[in-house]
Amino acid sequence: MRDANARASHQLGNARLAVGLGAAALAGLSIAGELFSPWWLLLPVVIFAAMVFRHGQLEQSLARANRAVSYYGRLMARVNHQWAGTGPSGERFKKPDHLFESDLDVFGAGSLFERISLARTASGENTLALWLTEPSSTEEVRERQAAVKELAPGLDLREEIALLGDDVRSAVDDRFSEGWGKRPAVKFPPGARWIAATLAAAAVVVVVLYLLERVSARWLLGTILAELIFGVFVRNAVLQVAGAVVAPAHELRLLGLLLARLEKDPFNAPYLQRLLRPLDGQGLTASAEIGYLVVLVERLDSARNQFFRTLAAPLLWVTQCAIAIERWRQTNGPKVGEWLAAVGEFEALCSLASFAYEQPSAVFPQLLEENMPAFRAMQMQHPLIDPGKAIANDIDLSRDSALWIVSGSNMSGKSTYLRAIGLNAVLAWAGAPVCCESLTLSPLRIGASIRINDSLADNRSRFYAEISRLREIVDLAKSGAPTLFLLDELLSGTNSHDRRIGASAVVRSLVELGAIGLVTTHDLALAEIVPSLQGRARNVHFADHMEKGEMQFDYRLREGVVEHSNALALMRAVGLDV
Repeated sequence: MRDANARASHQLGNARLAVGLGAAALAGLSIAGELFSPWWLLLPVVIFAAMVFRHGQLEQSLARANRAVSYYGRLMARVNHQWAGTGPSGERFKKPDHLFESDLDVFGAGSLFERISLARTASGENTLALWLTEPSSTEEVRERQAAVKELAPGLDLREEIALLGDDVRSAVDDRFSEGWGKRPAVKFPPGARWIAATLAAAAVVVVVLYLLERVSARWLLGTILAELIFGVFVRNAVLQVAGAVVAPAHELRLLGLLLARLEKDPFNAPYLQRLLRPLDGQGLTASAEIGYLVVLVERLDSARNQFFRTLAAPLLWVTQCAIAIERWRQTNGPKVGEWLAAVGEFEALCSLASFAYEQPSAVFPQLLEENMPAFRAMQMQHPLIDPGKAIANDIDLSRDSALWIVSGSNMSGKSTYLRAIGLNAVLAWAGAPVCCESLTLSPLRIGASIRINDSLADNRSRFYAEISRLREIVDLAKSGAPTLFLLDELLSGTNSHDRRIGASAVVRSLVELGAIGLVTTHDLALAEIVPSLQGRARNVHFADHMEKGEMQFDYRLREGVVEHSNALALMRAVGLDV
């Protein structure tokens, strides 16, 4: 079907060109050669108009087919857990100084954002990115949970939304569109709207009378001269309106289609009812108002057609469209930000709902009201690992069991375990289900030091970057916010003596400030801190074993301190003589 539409579209495009050239030739023979009446020119014009309409239909059908192929391809990739590299990575949302975003793979290739985002507008992506990186109140998240639960079974709704309009994902910054709506009014000369309409009507009448040989060419030239003089006065304003509307029109076109689709559905969740209730504008819904703007912009664009341009000029087509667009902006522009925000939130909710639908074993967490830090999960898995391959482990952190020191050999799963905890906390406070049998957690702020790198640009070593991050996490705990810290190979960039003293001091400080969290380590001396914390800390480990000359891991958490290291065995396994 898609290939057939593509062939038909190509053939019709060639036919349009032939008809246009034929019409131009007939016009020359009629006007210059006076071989036949100019009224015969109406025939190729009508044929050309019909072909333009049909060609537009074919182009829309082809675009929809291409979007369907892309949508179902991504859907199957997510179901088969081959989604990495198939969607938007959210790279533009990365912040090197964020307390956990880079450490937990929230953005980037193979990230949480790529796994769950279905947003097709910049506003939708911005909203989802905000939910994944910034804390929300318990009440807000519970409302999101109710909305996600209602949307999760709506596979048909998500499919219809995915196939609407052009794919303009992130092409336009929603803040730019909102700013466009709030710009000061563009100044047209007084009465410009009526003058333009009068001159255009006069041009039509004069042309008809001229073709009927009722008036001389002098009337035609006089009308054209009047339009040229008027055009000089409005030129700057027209260029300003026409140039500014192009970018937001792309975003608003899809926005209108989304709103039109959503206005058809009655929702039960209070969040959805409040978010998507029709927004009035002179008695019209938001989608109808945007639809009118889209028509105006399409009319404006039509003047660029090489064949229509000749007719558009005497009709003052561009000028009239620009005046109408500016009138629309003055009436509805201040509402654009509200419409963009509503659709952005809905797209973010649909992304979370799709994740819930595709992960049937995921559950919604229980959110605690109190600020006492807690994170208790049963059979927790890493959200980005294939559920059929992921190994589940438990975790129980609270004020009475504030610190887990995780020891284990290389490649045994320590860092993955930390990221599984952090990502499930991120999902929970975004309003999404989590990859656990059960999860209970308080409103936690996350601070992670898992992937810390040096920076030539900032003249910082890895060790300095790590201690700077640790200071930020300690400051977060000092602020009184319930804090979850995830520290991987703490202070590995310094010597063992300083590492032991520094790591112990940092961990004690965080626990005394009321934070909860985990520290992974190769330095088993850090495990000795557990008895001194009077039952508030616990040693756990991941183990490995050699089998037929190869290192084997089961990635299951065990009590106590690891009993051996595999560093030398791994070095020998890759061929190093040690």
